[in-house]
Amino acid sequence: MSCTGYAKVAHTIHMSALGLPGYHLHAAYAGDWQLSPTEVFPTVVGDMDSSGSLNAQVLLLLAERLRAKAVFQTQQAKFLTWQFDGEYRGDDYTATLTLGNPDLIGESVIMVAHFLQSLTHRLVLGGELVYHRRPGEEGAILTLAGKYSAVHWVATLNVGSGGAHASYYHKANEQVQVGVEFEANTRLQDTTFSFGYHLTLPQANMVFRGLVDSNWCVGAVLEKKMPPLPVTLALGAFLNHWRNRFHCGFSITVG
Repeated sequence: MSCTGYAKVAHTIHMSALGLPGYHLHAAYAGDWQLSPTEVFPTVVGDMDSSGSLNAQVLLLLAERLRAKAVFQTQQAKFLTWQFDGEYRGDDYTATLTLGNPDLIGESVIMVAHFLQSLTHRLVLGGELVYHRRPGEEGAILTLAGKYSAVHWVATLNVGSGGAHASYYHKANEQVQVGVEFEANTRLQDTTFSFGYHLTLPQANMVFRGLVDSNWCVGAVLEKKMPPLPVTLALGAFLNHWRNRFHCGFSITVG
């Protein structure tokens, strides 16, 4: 439901055999300053459930190149998360600083700093520094990152003291897209490999998405649009062979 040209309100009712039913009220406001099809400032988004828990975020454009974001999460009347982000976009680089749950009284904070530099129009290199502090504990993790973008494929690589992560995405044509991902965690001594695909059938108004990984997990989602009605039907299933768990469900989206 659209209240004005910039504000929207939505209602969601969730029913599941695994838990209690729930209700969510979703509200969003978008300003009139649009820099791109996906960037509108200011933007305020909030979601509240039937227990009074709130998830909200605010996006602001402080200057032409400087963006700010604030995220808040509560569990009923108790604050769980408060996070503040600042991003500066240069001509060929991007710098981001994130503060998570800063507490001056308790002397605790999580700080994440990103820096990405475009060496060419296809190659981007950068790094991430994660610093955390709380009484009796302090540490930092440095990760180096790289990304190469071609016409029909994208490859990424992240390497740090905590492990490594590599991914490859390929767009075969307008209907078929595939991707692979590899992740190694040195702290947990765990390695995971996964493969995913995205298949679009425009004549049938259908989209297939699937995933399989080395932990014997298989998942798939089918989305079907129902023109001329503004209705989308989605069917999904997830199977974990290792833990012998199976989940399935469906959703109906109007709008």
